[in-house]
Amino acid sequence: MASAWICQNIIICLPRQYLWTLYALAKDLLHPTPEEERRTHKKKRLVQCPNSYFMDVKCPGCYKITTVFSHAQTVVLCVGCSTVLCQPTGGKARLTEGSFVFLLKLRQV
Repeated sequence: MASAWICQNIIICLPRQYLWTLYALAKDLLHPTPEEERRTHKKKRLVQCPNSYFMDVKCPGCYKITTVFSHAQTVVLCVGCSTVLCQPTGGKARLTEGSFVFLLKLRQV
């Protein structure tokens, strides 16, 4: 048995087993899960926020702390002993082994 609707001067006739698709969406668009929010593009999230961050990196040699951008495009050297702390890649910067990382919490506006 088919059902019929008039939608903007167009008559839609569908069998009964396809009616459930008209009533509800498969997922909630206003309340995405944190995993879905993390996977979406930074401009297509409910609240736009960047994927990059700043971090404090402690040098394994002299134990001085240097602030490094997560997507740094140049080689970052230690201020005290001039050892390489991170090297650029195509996206995020790769940290050298043995360096300690502390993520900086930025204030959300």
